[in-house]
Amino acid sequence: MSEQARVYGVPGLWKASSARVIDGRAIAAAERAAVAAGVEEFVAAHGRAPALATILIGEDPASAVYVAAKIRACAEVGIGSVHHHLPAGTPQAEVLALIDALNADPAVSGILCQLPVPDHLDGAGLTDRIDPAKDVDGLTVANAGRLALGLPGLRPCTPAGVMVLLARAGIDPAGRDAVVIGRSNLFGRPMARLLTAADATVTLCHRHTRDLAAACRRAEILIAAAGRPGLVGGDWIRPGATVIDVGINRVGGRLVGDVDFAAAARLAGAITPVPGGVGPMTIACLLGNTLEAAGAG
Repeated sequence: MSEQARVYGVPGLWKASSARVIDGRAIAAAERAAVAAGVEEFVAAHGRAPALATILIGEDPASAVYVAAKIRACAEVGIGSVHHHLPAGTPQAEVLALIDALNADPAVSGILCQLPVPDHLDGAGLTDRIDPAKDVDGLTVANAGRLALGLPGLRPCTPAGVMVLLARAGIDPAGRDAVVIGRSNLFGRPMARLLTAADATVTLCHRHTRDLAAACRRAEILIAAAGRPGLVGGDWIRPGATVIDVGINRVGGRLVGDVDFAAAARLAGAITPVPGGVGPMTIACLLGNTLEAAGAG
């Protein structure tokens, strides 16, 4: 970052080495401002604010931090929040009953069950109990199916955030070769579907991909979400490619991504940093989903 130069004409971008660095914090701030304006319009029309219900089960420190950040973000844009913190030993049936009650509550616009949950609980089953119209994480079977079929619905927040970053950076996926590393239901699969819907030609790579480096070198848009720090080296980057680093790994007391940033930035056309790239977009899109769910309710 020491080679930062003047801001380019595209908002949220600056120059580092040969690559433009996509400033996720600035883009997320703009998205939040748009949501705040939308919330004001919703309140004027309906006499109440949208509300997000969060469910946290147990005492996982990282999950507690994430949920607290989501609640703060809601307050900043005028969205109400209803938080339920349940003991680690809460049985599945009790959590399902809570979700059913929130589904039936007209004052609740969106519902988020923070993952992971304690081992005795079925996280996928809890998520899928959420009314698809209130599924602000976009992870129910119904919303995953609507995404797969190209139908409207609530989209998973992090893949949706990546699409916003690409759009704000002026990068149109149509006709481009895109590679996604990681095939999780939380990110990789929905990311591939969103890129396909945007007319990219998509390769979804995973641990059994025979020559991952070769696949990456073909990518005009490379998205890394493997959870392996420094997996993607500079020699994996196609010159001029857009590199989106979704990885968040703690190494030596600092956060790093799945991409060797310094090496990749020498070849890439545009790149996201860690932190400050994709991460801020996840909560911004969660807020947008909550407003969208309120409008649909």
